Amino acid sequence: MRRLVLAVAAGVAAELAGIGLMTTAVWLITRAAGQPPLSALTVAIVAVRTLALARGGLRYAERLAGHSAVLRHLAEVRGRVYDALLRRPLARGDALTRLVSDVDAVQDAWLRCALPGAVAVVVGVVALVATGFAWPLAVGLVVTVCVIPWAAHAVAVRHLRVLAPLRSELAERTVVLLDGAAELTAFGALDRELDATGRVVDALAERERRGGLGAAALAALAVVVQFGVALAFLRSGAPAHVVLGSVAVLEVTVPLAAAAQRWAEVRGSVGRVREALRAVEAPVPDVELPAGRVGVVGASGAGKSTFLRALAAAHPGVAKGVLDDAHVFHATVEANVRLARPEASREELDRVAELVDLDVPWDTVVGEDGDALSGGQRQRLLLARALLADPDVLLLDEPVEGLAVEHGDAVLRRVLDHARGTVVLVTHRLAPLVDFDRIVVFEDGHITQDGTHAELVRTPGYYRDRWSTERMAGRSSAGTSTGDGSHSPSNGTNCVNVDDATGTPHRRSAVTAI
Repeated sequence: MRRLVLAVAAGVAAELAGIGLMTTAVWLITRAAGQPPLSALTVAIVAVRTLALARGGLRYAERLAGHSAVLRHLAEVRGRVYDALLRRPLARGDALTRLVSDVDAVQDAWLRCALPGAVAVVVGVVALVATGFAWPLAVGLVVTVCVIPWAAHAVAVRHLRVLAPLRSELAERTVVLLDGAAELTAFGALDRELDATGRVVDALAERERRGGLGAAALAALAVVVQFGVALAFLRSGAPAHVVLGSVAVLEVTVPLAAAAQRWAEVRGSVGRVREALRAVEAPVPDVELPAGRVGVVGASGAGKSTFLRALAAAHPGVAKGVLDDAHVFHATVEANVRLARPEASREELDRVAELVDLDVPWDTVVGEDGDALSGGQRQRLLLARALLADPDVLLLDEPVEGLAVEHGDAVLRRVLDHARGTVVLVTHRLAPLVDFDRIVVFEDGHITQDGTHAELVRTPGYYRDRWSTERMAGRSSAGTSTGDGSHSPSNGTNCVNVDDATGTPHRRSAVTAI
């Protein structure tokens, strides 16, 4: 904040130096026309040179202080927003927008909106005091500081409302062309889609031109106001340096129209950043940290993943793992795994890769959000990252989704054997949970059952019904989880034998020591 105050002070000083330069130079010219002694002009000559040098130096100081303050503030805000997104994750696209585009918009809010506005207001007040609150200047300042920026903001808001659906449609059509080019070509629809996209581009360009006309009209109005104030001073018999000085004062307020337009564009981003910061400052719900091996089951949408994210938010320093919204960056496999611990050695990387059977070379670029990887490879990459972090509480949300059951069981067994502390496993398959210390069942966002496997299979409810379904099908380990509780056929075999009466396993499942 101190640097921003210095930037405003330097900006005000620079503008006053410019106004003083204009006023003094005009007075010097008109005075010199009367051919007075040189000594009568010496002070004015020195003042013109001093103000000319000061204006450039102060302008540089204002830019330096302003950008330094805003960039430092931006770095702090980005870190706080990142922390907020860790505590309360959003959809990937929304999270990326808030972290990058919205935070960058804060820069414009300070440099292009707040800073010019503060400088213009202070300069206008100083000029009014210096002229004894001359009414032509007062009227001109009211119009250029209040009326024109308000009109510019209103025009920009209306313009953006018209552009929003066109931009959204263009984005959707661009995604269709990029992702579906092969299919569109195969069905002969590519040219039609290109023509439709071209029409959207033309409509967008036409709207942009119409919006530019409004901005140009307001800029012309500001010039007319300057001319009108100059005429009013001339009619009142004011000297030339006062007339041109008033024009210079109003010149400082002209950029406020552009500032108001820019504010209309960035205020939504600023609001989203404030919302994120308020979220991180709000108290995090107190979620009890479990101990031992805990299984979390329930139907899709029952609240299992939400519970896991709440654990991660409430205990960010100790609870980490593979969540349903974990992001894979467009970088190499090694860079993605090293996010957990950048200083890790190659031996440590190789060890976690072996544990999760990560069969992708370290220098492979994974694509946008891991698009170049299969679903199973992406999950194993996330598992390797989680194991490298070595958290006290390992959170796993369907960690072997996309793998054949036997392969997934082997990977999960090694992960659980390696985990040194608490493990919370969200899964639709119940077979890996028979030896867990505790199992909780979620229904409609609430825990409806809580106990061990042996206890829950004796208790009527979701868990016993689900376990009976898996047991009767004889395929609890014979498919790959799809994430909704269903399983596709595979060549695996059921590795759990159970007692018909109690459901107690006679021998360990394919996932042991869980």
